[in-house]
Amino acid sequence: MIILPNTIAVCPGSFDPITVGHLDIIRRSAKLFDKVIVVVMVNYKKINSGVFTPEERVDFIKRCTADMDNVEVDNYSGLLAEYAAQKGAVAIVKGLRAMSDFEDEFQQALTNKCLNPAVETVFLTADTSNMFLSSSIVKQVCALGGDVSPFLPAPICEDVIKRLTKTERM
Repeated sequence: MIILPNTIAVCPGSFDPITVGHLDIIRRSAKLFDKVIVVVMVNYKKINSGVFTPEERVDFIKRCTADMDNVEVDNYSGLLAEYAAQKGAVAIVKGLRAMSDFEDEFQQALTNKCLNPAVETVFLTADTSNMFLSSSIVKQVCALGGDVSPFLPAPICEDVIKRLTKTERM
């Protein structure tokens, strides 16, 4: 395991809900940095589409990362660049699934660099088995009655499915 000494990374996302793809990026980040702060943030492109509250998302992530000693979980509603500065982070870790992710993530990385020149954005490519996976896909498949258990971390699977099936029937 390679760990960059005395480094803090922030791994942001909306995590509505956290998927096995997200968890893979978090695990891999935890091998690279002394401390990884997974931060639940508001996605302003999806501001009214959240199924889970920020507090529920934090709880889900804590349950899924309980075995990772160097991972903390938080939520924040301001600018990511400011949050990274407040936490002394040297890196923002983002997962990339496909080229379609890159354009938006690249724009965000450049903006964060302008707002906080001390922080770098590190892109980790998704494992090939997760390249198609997103929280939106989980919600859609579940709403249509499909089995999403392979896409969700075991500690939260039942809770997520129960909420998604209840929400979609309302």
